[in-house]
Amino acid sequence: MEQNVFFLPHEGLKLAELAEFLGAELANSDHADVIVRSVAPINRARTGDVCYILSRRSRDELLTCQASAVICDKALADLVPPHIPIILSSNPHAAFAMAGGLFYPAALRPVAISPSEDGIAPSAVIDPSARLEKGVIVEPLAVIGAHVEIGEGTRIGAHSIIGPGVKIGRDCSIAAGASILCALIGNGVIIHNGVRIGQDGFGYAPGPRGMIKIVQIGRVIIQDNVEIGANTTIDRGAMDDTVIGEGTKIDNQVQIGHNVQMGRHCAIVAQVGIAGSTKIGNGVQIGGQAGIKGHVTIGDGVQIAAKSGIMTDLAAGGQYGGVPARPLKDYLREAAQQVSKAKLRGRNPGGKEND
Repeated sequence: MEQNVFFLPHEGLKLAELAEFLGAELANSDHADVIVRSVAPINRARTGDVCYILSRRSRDELLTCQASAVICDKALADLVPPHIPIILSSNPHAAFAMAGGLFYPAALRPVAISPSEDGIAPSAVIDPSARLEKGVIVEPLAVIGAHVEIGEGTRIGAHSIIGPGVKIGRDCSIAAGASILCALIGNGVIIHNGVRIGQDGFGYAPGPRGMIKIVQIGRVIIQDNVEIGANTTIDRGAMDDTVIGEGTKIDNQVQIGHNVQMGRHCAIVAQVGIAGSTKIGNGVQIGGQAGIKGHVTIGDGVQIAAKSGIMTDLAAGGQYGGVPARPLKDYLREAAQQVSKAKLRGRNPGGKEND
């Protein structure tokens, strides 16, 4: 990749400083003063770059690697050529992520549009009753409603809408074009472009003349350090609250229905749909395009494969896949059998399968 004008390299750190920041060990102190400025994948790492490896499959790429350092577990250190300094870490993936954040802190949050010198763009519309702590930045054409409260260090992006009575904590990033209604948001929350929070949930009662709308008078509560990807929607509760637990990370284009209760440190991948009143435990991981029926309970630590359909409660700690979802081993066994049958039919077109 050519020089990226959007995210410029760091001014430089010594490897000893980087290792200390990562809580890792520099394998050879002779390399302590080597300067690093950026992160890169093994196949194109150059002088000044840091890369990482997780398995012996990286052996061939390391032979031509020109990185200034490789982060790896002690068990893989023998793969690294002698000319490349080694940073030893028990969790190389996490260490590499930390290094990236250190070199490119601006890339950890939505790209900002510069407001005026005092932090409030002249074109922003802010109700006189709103209370903004010091250091709040409001970008052009943002609208902040009555009785809104926004904590210190939070940035409100261009063209975003913060509805009446919303409360947003400190050090949050609300990206351009987001809308937040009927919500209480904690500290350190990142909300990307186009996110919709707090619109009414999808609730109707069949009547003699058609569907009768059920009022949605709950809230959305988003706890500390949650991140919500672009164009995701989170409906407010009907009469209870929709809750997103601390540290949960939600990808782009996810739909979360009314009254969903989601635990702490979950990971929800793109295009997942979660129907109303679902209860999700802590540490749950849900693969892309999975669909979850309403009013089910998913236990702590559950892992759900991509494109799965969840129709019933799932016990804590399990791995599930398929439609309808069942234990992952069963699903993979069935999928393998189907592949085998398809291959057999291909070898014997028009014939019968062998028993």
